[in-house]
Amino acid sequence: MNSQTPPNPARASTATPIPTTHTTPPAGEPKRILIVEDERDLAEMLSYNLARAGYLPTVAADGQRAVQLAQQSPPDCIVLDLMLPVMPGLEVARILRESPSTTSIPILMLTARAEEADELAGLAAGADDYVTKPFSVKVVLARIEALLRRTPSRGQSAPAGSVTLGLVHADLEQHTVTSAGDSVKLTLTEFNLLVALMGSPRRVLSRNELIAKVMGPGVVVTTRTIDVHIASIRRKLNHAGGQIRTIRGVGYQMSAEIHAEEQTEA
Repeated sequence: MNSQTPPNPARASTATPIPTTHTTPPAGEPKRILIVEDERDLAEMLSYNLARAGYLPTVAADGQRAVQLAQQSPPDCIVLDLMLPVMPGLEVARILRESPSTTSIPILMLTARAEEADELAGLAAGADDYVTKPFSVKVVLARIEALLRRTPSRGQSAPAGSVTLGLVHADLEQHTVTSAGDSVKLTLTEFNLLVALMGSPRRVLSRNELIAKVMGPGVVVTTRTIDVHIASIRRKLNHAGGQIRTIRGVGYQMSAEIHAEEQTEA
């Protein structure tokens, strides 16, 4: 299987994109992917390979245009560069997470900087996953597929039922969460993490277990990524955030009881 490494962010390339073979095209109605990237060569390469993989790509060259396109016609997934003209990627992610029509769209963030602070900032702003440049197209396709697997398709029924633990209630069909009766807005990854913890009350789930349950097989992320998502969930659950306990050196546990010492822990 051939793959293509995109140009270095600091040096544009004029080479013709090399296609990446994709052996398992998306089933059913083609998924629409919004690519938000100001580097023309990179945007064209991603668009070309996504189209070959069976997706319907659209490109926005700046952050403001990305917000407009996403709100006018919400895509199934967004590939969002961190460094953008007009409006930076972090601001784009925050705006999309605050809008009811785009709040649940999975976001894969691209960053040219490998510093952990940049990656964590993207996750904190609402990204579900990230890829550091330079990357292979095969990696991007795999991450997009993993995100889409965790998102119910249009017209497809989500898992029926709901789960309640302590002050927290999650509706699996509507993909909504309440904490002490108040609505809570979570990203796709945060929702799935919370449901995984609620579905195994009092059981300690390791970070690697949570990665496998939520991110899917074959997706490589750092355990610190899980920590950032858990910190965000706790903050959004407010008082009920104390229901999630950190088990040092192992992972996390959720119960109906509130542990005050956990409410402010990252």
